[in-house]
Amino acid sequence: MRIEHVAIWTGNLSRLASFYETYFQASVGRRYVNPARQFVSVFLTFEGRARLELMQMPTVALRSPAEEPLSTGYAHVAFSTGSPEAVDALTTRLQADGYDVLDGPRRTGDGYYESVVLDCDGNRIEITI
Repeated sequence: MRIEHVAIWTGNLSRLASFYETYFQASVGRRYVNPARQFVSVFLTFEGRARLELMQMPTVALRSPAEEPLSTGYAHVAFSTGSPEAVDALTTRLQADGYDVLDGPRRTGDGYYESVVLDCDGNRIEITI
């Protein structure tokens, strides 16, 4: 068994899809629209078949996960870059483009080399080897 996909609500589907396409090489699928529910979604596919569904609907309350950084529920999405140099480069690029770097790059106590950044909606992303 494998995880098929993880989903994230957003207030701006195009902006969030563009973020993951630009920085994490996501392949953006075609939009699905349900006019009756005013629901729109798009699947992003990453190397190795992992998928992220981005969803938007006007009745969903907008809040930034960064507003409640330590609460139960999903904590982050982790992306493997393949090398410490790639972690450093992507972290530097995101920071230079104005995204918040919360931690690292650093070696963690459990042996990971990682940084933690926020996407344009405030969702935590772990960038690791």
